[in-house]
Amino acid sequence: MSDGAATSAGRTLRAVPRRALISLVQLYRTWISPMRPPTCRFTPTCSEYAVEALSAHGAVKGVYLSTIRLLKCGPWHRGGWDPVPE
Repeated sequence: MSDGAATSAGRTLRAVPRRALISLVQLYRTWISPMRPPTCRFTPTCSEYAVEALSAHGAVKGVYLSTIRLLKCGPWHRGGWDPVPE
């Protein structure tokens, strides 16, 4: 196997957890979110933020950033514009 093929295979394997987590968020957005009133105090919404964080930073850092964001979601935080860091 060439170095290029090994690198490509490694990238594909690292993408699997990210894609699985994004699919879970999309399932939430399709099946659970419509049954709840819109209550997110942030822009982008927490689910949009999670998809962006996972897409931009991968599974580990994406889950970390999304968890921090969800912990901020409550009456103790005023919300507002909170984009995914670069």
